[in-house]
Amino acid sequence: MRAIRAAIVGVGHFLPRRVVPNSEFESFLDTSDHWIKTRTGIESRRFAADDETTADLGSKAAINALSDSGIEPGDIDLIVMATSTPDNTFPATATKVQSEIGMKSGYAFDVQAVCAGFIYALVNANALIRSGEAKRALVVGSETFSRILDMSDRRTCVLFGDGAGAVVLEATETEGGPADRGILSTDIHSDGRYRDLLYVDGGVSTTRTAGYLRMDGKEVFRHAVKKLNATAQAAIDKAKIRAGSIDWIVPHQANYRIISATAKKLGIPEDQVILTIQRHGNTSAASIPLALSEAKSNGKIKAGDVLLLMAIGGGLSWGSVVIRW
Repeated sequence: MRAIRAAIVGVGHFLPRRVVPNSEFESFLDTSDHWIKTRTGIESRRFAADDETTADLGSKAAINALSDSGIEPGDIDLIVMATSTPDNTFPATATKVQSEIGMKSGYAFDVQAVCAGFIYALVNANALIRSGEAKRALVVGSETFSRILDMSDRRTCVLFGDGAGAVVLEATETEGGPADRGILSTDIHSDGRYRDLLYVDGGVSTTRTAGYLRMDGKEVFRHAVKKLNATAQAAIDKAKIRAGSIDWIVPHQANYRIISATAKKLGIPEDQVILTIQRHGNTSAASIPLALSEAKSNGKIKAGDVLLLMAIGGGLSWGSVVIRW
């Protein structure tokens, strides 16, 4: 049975200029480069300039993705933007990106699922393409997490960075089987009982402030490995393939130990895992598209490869997507 699938036809990213090495935290925190690297795998991250916003980063990543695809902004029907650090309470930061790239029609909206945001955005865009509501979509993950970090909290401030990544999706007619190009399966979940494990202690209707990021790292780690393994296996089963058919895992770049443990449970060698955490830190919703863009540009990901994308974030929210490139 023939089917419409959403295929990735372009990818791009953008990083702020300022590089923040682990050693920079040693001047004001009881921490060290060795402590951070051995516990997280992070060596450096990028912080946005004072005049750089989430929309600025996202727009540049979107322009790069469009250039890679050869598609003009006017041919895009939809922008779904994943971010937990919007420029304003409203309007949606996606509409600012829409304006910045010169897209004068279609529609744009934000999705907020923290570190799982790009997965959620991709699932939404995929559904809208398959339903016929859009033919071409930009899915953007962009964050300026440096704006919500408590620089006195060594448990969190050393983990996160800023950046943006984007993909262009296009409706493609396929045979409707596992050999198709495009998104083969999706699997998303949330469980609000665990919302206090990773949250920001501010908000419009509570404190009227942006607040700071707070996290129970040990509990998040415990949930992450179990939930990522389960959602990854569910997406693999839905795609009607075997774990051994996966060419690359492209995980949310939160913690090297979480990534390594999940790959091991799935029986996928670590040399088939795309890692950028050492250079970017945790860029939340931007981490997966950033990793995709870098992996394509350095020749790792090739046409026909099967990719497993997976992420977990505040909510708790988590999910996976299987794609044939």
